[in-house]
Amino acid sequence: MQSKNKKYKIGIVCYPTYGGSGVVATELGMALANKGHEVHFISYNQPFRLDVFSNKINFHEVSVPDYPLFEFIPYEHNLTAKLVDVAIHEKLDFLHVHYAIPHASAALSAKQILASKGMKLPIITTLHGTDITLLGKDKSFKSVIEFAINNSDAVTAVSKSLRKDTMDSFNIQTAIKVIPNFIDSNLYHYEQDDVLRNSFAYSTEKIIIHISNFRKVKRVQDVLNVFAKINESVPSKLLLIGDGPERLKMEQLCRNLGLCDSIRFIGKLKVVEKVLSVSDLFLLPSATESFGLVALEAMACKVAVISSNSGGLPEVNIDGKTGFLLDVKDVDGMVEKAIYLLKNPSILENFKQNAYKHAMEFDLPNILPLYEQIYQQLSK
Repeated sequence: MQSKNKKYKIGIVCYPTYGGSGVVATELGMALANKGHEVHFISYNQPFRLDVFSNKINFHEVSVPDYPLFEFIPYEHNLTAKLVDVAIHEKLDFLHVHYAIPHASAALSAKQILASKGMKLPIITTLHGTDITLLGKDKSFKSVIEFAINNSDAVTAVSKSLRKDTMDSFNIQTAIKVIPNFIDSNLYHYEQDDVLRNSFAYSTEKIIIHISNFRKVKRVQDVLNVFAKINESVPSKLLLIGDGPERLKMEQLCRNLGLCDSIRFIGKLKVVEKVLSVSDLFLLPSATESFGLVALEAMACKVAVISSNSGGLPEVNIDGKTGFLLDVKDVDGMVEKAIYLLKNPSILENFKQNAYKHAMEFDLPNILPLYEQIYQQLSK
């Protein structure tokens, strides 16, 4: 029988970019290392949040040479080769991969190669959303995604909504366990900073904030249109954190609305908790969110949330308690709820406290053991 305190060698495969899945995978790996596990990150670049190294944290870069033979660089094959190499030389106990394709599919190829060499390597696949909600709509990927999920040794999804979408969209023959995303309250917590707040807004103004990758699915235009109407009733400033393909359009919309003096495009920030702490309201009108990690981060910093009711957001933002849920594209509804909160400071404060309490249910110490249980089960 395996000891609950057994320490494992775990390979974590994730995207290194600015986004929810990469953040969760990186912080999961760092938390596992803090508990004594040996963690090996495997990706084409150093993960965005991986800024702490120790003797328990390792990074293996997947190099992608530019061969004249290939019109398109075969990343999945290079990743498979790297997984095999790391698994053999580091004697990994598991691979924990984030996203069905290309990560789980590459991991399964690596697993077959390793089996031919007499090495067993269990695969845990965590579904984050885009691999299901976006790629899942492309029928050319359907069989690959089904194979990757059905042949993983354990599968998790970050919300009940995502699990349902996966089961509805694919022929899934394996159990999917819901393990929600998490926040580390040591990082995400309220910090009063009057100097920072005063650098963004006058004391008589409210601060509204939005954080995203500025893709169409985030509906940043709704953020600006909601803010424009809020600002007519409640003097406010809007902070936009992040960057992406829609940013130029949003900058033009800002000019068209005549609100450039009230809107700050801040760009990408590694540390968002200080800015969240000085904010009054978080807007997230996304067309779809598998979980809504950024809303949870805001709530941990005592910020009330007004969001759409799509995907996993109702599992994070509790309507009428931590904020409000509205239908996608319901700009007027979002404006009405935002003004209600901003004009009633005592109610807003109550929502902020509720948001914080609910966010603490997703604190790292509550979620990490759920992953460790899976590792223990697979090691038997």
